[in-house]
Amino acid sequence: MAVTQPEARQVEPQSATVRNPYSVLPNWLYPTFVVVALSLFALYAAWVVLFFKDGRFGPYLSPFNSPEFRVTVAGFAIPTGIWIFWVPLVFRATCYYYRKAIFRSYLWHPRSCAVQEPSRGMYRGETRFFVFNNLHRFAFYIVALQVGVLWYDAIASFIWNSGFHLGLGNVLMLVNVVCLSGYTFGCHAFRHLAGGGLDCFSCHRARYRLWKGVTVLNVRHDRWAWISMFTVWGVDLYIRLLQLGALPHGAWN
Repeated sequence: MAVTQPEARQVEPQSATVRNPYSVLPNWLYPTFVVVALSLFALYAAWVVLFFKDGRFGPYLSPFNSPEFRVTVAGFAIPTGIWIFWVPLVFRATCYYYRKAIFRSYLWHPRSCAVQEPSRGMYRGETRFFVFNNLHRFAFYIVALQVGVLWYDAIASFIWNSGFHLGLGNVLMLVNVVCLSGYTFGCHAFRHLAGGGLDCFSCHRARYRLWKGVTVLNVRHDRWAWISMFTVWGVDLYIRLLQLGALPHGAWN
């Protein structure tokens, strides 16, 4: 008895879409969010820095204008933010997380290692144009000082006209500086400063405990990066609306 086998069908190769194994969301959502959020924040920051000479309303001081000082040239008051904005800009633009986010959004690099990179020439690391990324470790020291000033601003805002003052602005400023501290002191530069270069953790117990604490913040560094950006945005927007009279200033004294 002859056994007939079914004729083999020729299967045409199909181009399957490779998904990011770490997310169930569409591949286009994350880079689109990054481009929209960072672009809007950059435009808002430029508007504030260039066109607002002062960032204070009563006891509240915008993080875009802290530390507070005024410079006048030929009778023209230069906006305070112009002297300050470059510090957080350099720190965030060279941050390890933001660099990854920018590469995967504006430059459209794939989020998953399983996806082939587009043909862009040879990768040269932090050389040539991207040598500026090395500024991150130095920008950390200046930003750490600025965060200390913001802590002073947040605490000082509770005292106004020689009395205790409590309003929504106080809460926003306090939340903002906590989030900025989580982002700043959870960065890779501070983590390396705390425990990098040590061959014996047991010989440096204080630095080991500091390194463990920084690592707790570093694990969620991306969350701190986004949250702190939006808290800075929120505090400044609240103060600008108070300056423009668009919001009432309610406080408990």
